[in-house]
Amino acid sequence: MNYLYKTKPYDHQRDVLELSWDKINWAFFMEMGTGKSKVAIDTATMLYEKGEIDTFIVVAPKGVYRNWARLEIPAHMPDRVAEGAPILIWRPNPTKALKKDMVDFMRPAEGFRMLVMNVESFSTAKGPKFLEAVLRSSKALLAVDESTAIKSPKASRTKALIRLSKLAAYRRILTGFPVTQSPMDLWAQCRFMSPDLLGDCGDNFFQFQYRYAVQQKRHVGSHSFNQIVGYRNLEELSVLLKNFSSRVMKEECLDLPSKIYTQRSVQMSPDQTRIYSELKDYALAHIDDHEFMTATNVMTQLLRMQQVLSGHTKSDSGNIIEIKDNRLEELLACLDEADGKVIIWSRFRYDIKRIEAALTKKYGPKSVVTYFGDTTDDQRSEAIERIQKGDARFFIGNPQTGGYGITLTAATTVIYYANSFDLAVRMQSEDRAHRIGQTEHVTYIDLIAEGTIDEQIVKSLRAKMDIASVVMGEELKEWLR
Repeated sequence: MNYLYKTKPYDHQRDVLELSWDKINWAFFMEMGTGKSKVAIDTATMLYEKGEIDTFIVVAPKGVYRNWARLEIPAHMPDRVAEGAPILIWRPNPTKALKKDMVDFMRPAEGFRMLVMNVESFSTAKGPKFLEAVLRSSKALLAVDESTAIKSPKASRTKALIRLSKLAAYRRILTGFPVTQSPMDLWAQCRFMSPDLLGDCGDNFFQFQYRYAVQQKRHVGSHSFNQIVGYRNLEELSVLLKNFSSRVMKEECLDLPSKIYTQRSVQMSPDQTRIYSELKDYALAHIDDHEFMTATNVMTQLLRMQQVLSGHTKSDSGNIIEIKDNRLEELLACLDEADGKVIIWSRFRYDIKRIEAALTKKYGPKSVVTYFGDTTDDQRSEAIERIQKGDARFFIGNPQTGGYGITLTAATTVIYYANSFDLAVRMQSEDRAHRIGQTEHVTYIDLIAEGTIDEQIVKSLRAKMDIASVVMGEELKEWLR
């Protein structure tokens, strides 16, 4: 095709597009910052101009999906197609105006139309019902952005999208890290596209698990279950993936500066040491004469242990209890040494509020912006604008909320105050600063209390990254060493 781009592609984007644009199923396994959204948009435009589709549908996570309609499509879709083409941002609880837009969207019309949906909406009945109506009335390219959001075969949203995907004329998945927990993450993402892609295992998760996982039968009381204890045939799986995917890594295609990793040791206070040890050994901690904290299962226990390291916890009576700690002091010492703008990530809302108060006191109210669950859309846009182009120096956020779909290349230091076990969240949040537009080296600092869950989280992330590299046929990365 003599395709006319709106924005000039990088060589790697053109290569992926030329290889994949007319394929029924394709996976864009392109690292964050390499421009996979542009490739998907150009794919949709090319297919439309060839008469192959009339609808472009993007399903994406909560923190990302609006950006497609507001930023990505206007930036990259040629005006000759975009002008006059309706873009509907669907929500499960529509306003009166949105209901009218939905009715108008479903009316038969010549030309092109675009639909953007939140992947979380497929956990309800409304989302699948609306998408099915659209797919049955169109020839559509259906794309799932950050496709690890549908990695769980048991999740209702995964089942819904797999069921509906067969109604689409073309299918795409987009993610920089398709393996974030284990190779088992791949099955549902590939099954969304077609049951034929993974050979004999493509239509049955348990066959896939038997083929690529090593399992042992475990017994707990009268119950038994198969536990995954290792993996096998990963090189074979890597070869299969190459038949329907493009893998693009930043170091191969972009002239980006380096990532630099380091750690800062945080000494626990006597109170932290006592409470942490009690919680670790007995899942019960005596906070003071009136407050106790109990962890009823392993995940809760790990969460409570990590909260203690951050200097707070929630008692059984529901009260937030502050615990004397040195972590905030160590953070302030890091900031004294850092040049330029800084991103600070924590999984805990309490940490974000506490850090905001400390930095406001020390550096002034205009120096700080926050970005987490309670931040409104307008406040989020303002926070990004102020850190990117304005007077704010510190961006404090929750990586589950702010780690996706935004650009923070004004920052050159990223500090992890409290990590999570989720590799996708970690990698996404790292690359808010390290992407196209970054001109400086980016330094990543993990605050670590030695001999605690802080170290276990980093080891877990490192192990997941190593497994993912084997599956994708890549060399092991020098990451979090």
